[in-house]
This record gives sequence, C-alpha cells and structure tokens, in this order.
Amino acid sequence: MKAVVTGGAGFIGSHLCDHLIAEGHQVIALDDMSTGSEANLEQLNGHPRFELVKGSILDKALVGEAIADSDTVFHLAAAVGVHTIVDKPLESLRTNLHGTENVVEAAVDRGARYLVASTSEVYGKNDADGLTEDADRILGSPLKSRWSYAAAKGLDELVAYVHGSDSGLPCVITRFFNIVGPRQTGRYGMVVPRFVAQALAGEPLTVYGEGTQRRCFGSVFDVVPAMVRLLEAPAAYNRAVNLGGLEEVSIVGLAERVIELTGSTSEMRYVSYEDAYGEGYEDMRRRMPDTALAGSLIDYEPRWRLDDIINSIIDYKRADDPSPHAALAS
Repeated sequence: MKAVVTGGAGFIGSHLCDHLIAEGHQVIALDDMSTGSEANLEQLNGHPRFELVKGSILDKALVGEAIADSDTVFHLAAAVGVHTIVDKPLESLRTNLHGTENVVEAAVDRGARYLVASTSEVYGKNDADGLTEDADRILGSPLKSRWSYAAAKGLDELVAYVHGSDSGLPCVITRFFNIVGPRQTGRYGMVVPRFVAQALAGEPLTVYGEGTQRRCFGSVFDVVPAMVRLLEAPAAYNRAVNLGGLEEVSIVGLAERVIELTGSTSEMRYVSYEDAYGEGYEDMRRRMPDTALAGSLIDYEPRWRLDDIINSIIDYKRADDPSPHAALAS
C-alpha cells in the first residue's frame, strides 16, 4: 500500500511507520512536530519508501497533496495530553475538529480507505465493567475544558462514520485505551512514562487525587499491528473498535509496580486534581475496555502484560542509544 500516517512522528504514529515499512509498504508521515519528534523516525532516515512531510493537518492544501497519491490513510494526528487540552482548549478543538475534517475529506476525494484514531475518552464518566463499543457516553459539562477533547473526538468519529457511509469507502475507527510503550513522553500527562522517569531519577512519583482510580494499559506493540489488520478486514468497515490491554490496576498500584521494577527508592507524593489541573477538574473512577469485538474481527488478544510494558519503557529510558523500533520488527 501507499500509506499516509498523520501524526507520524508521534509515539504511536512512529511505531506504525516502522511497522508499515517493515511490511514492505510506502509511507508518508505528516506531522507538525508540536508533540512529535524527528528522533522517533531517525531509524527511517534515507529509507527509499519513507518520506517525512512537516506540516499541519489544518493546512488543507498540504493534506490534500500528501494524500493525493495514496490509497490508505491512518489519521493519528491530534492535540493530545490532559495538560494540552486544559491549557489550550480552543487550539485543541481546532486541531481535532477541523484537522480531522481535512484528512477525511482528502481521503474520500482520493478514494482512499482510512482509519481514524479515537479514544476511550469518548465514554466520559461511564465506569462500567468492560466498556463495549455501543456503551453510553456520559460526559461532564461542555463548558469544562476537561471534556472538550472527548466532545471533539466524538465528533471526529461521526465525521469519519458519515463520510465512510456516504462514500462506501472502507473506514475504521479505533478507540485507544491508555496505549503506552517506548518513545512515549510523560511531558503531556501520560502517567506510565512519567512514573518511570521519576522513579529512575529517584524523585517522588506524583499521584493525582487519591490514586484509587483504575485503568488498563495496552502496549503499542499489540495495538499497531491490530490497526493495520482492522483496515484489511471488511467486517470492521464503518465500525468503532476498542483497542487496549485487559490488566486492570489502580494508579497507586501502578506506582508501586514501577518502583519495584526500577529498583527505585522513590516514594509517592499525592497532589490534588485542583493543584494539578485547576479548579473543577474531573477524573474517571475506572476505565476498562471490552475488546471482544476486536477479538472477533481480527483475533485481537493483547500479548504484552503490564510488567512487560513497564519494563519496555524502563529499558528505553535507561538506554544510552535507544532503538525501540527493533522490538517491533522482532
């Protein structure tokens, strides 16, 4: 295939580029470098089937040019991270709404199949035991910037779905549940790399709230191949599909495992949500995916356990010359 990966210099996007190149495809990575990094793609520098285009998905002409000669589009570019969403709500809304519209319309104009990456955030405050794709969305006030990301991604899904339905083109929506792995940074609020960095530095691990909130963490090495397989599975077309891990842990439990696996002497420091994110911030008590649909569509079964995921990040951060792309190739 000739594939475009928006957000291709980001954490998940760069691993997807690696995977597609390893499978023999041609790849264009489009990224404005706002949260991505050229270092994530240095292993692909000079590769004859890879090209990096620096630019924004808000640039409609550039998006159209990048997709013009492609038959497959993986749309991962977005404003990400709790701090980004809370601190820059209007900028984030523009990126996530108008950017997705530009990418999907360009894909449809080209007649290219496309995948739009969404998020478990669309379920909002729903803390059911195993969220299925048709579970109700329970969102907070639209005037709280905390929920602007969930609202925007919900509209992104609708844009993808309606265009796919009207055009008849293959379209897949993936809902990520806390995907982690090498190359991910804690700079934008991602908890696992933040905990690992703090533990390795011997600093206190910052736990927001009481730390009793529960999450499941999935490996990028499970999710990336699943994305490609979903876009090759006709039964998945014009559907939303959950992707993530199934091992549930509290945030305090996660911190304890990071401390144990790093051999750190760090302790935990509790910070209120108000001090971390400002007044009125709301968090979810629990977020656990039901991945049965992905299992039925592509035999998706997460292989990476939580300790393995944490160790992959520890090894990456400890390495003097990290090359995490080698793990995906193997």
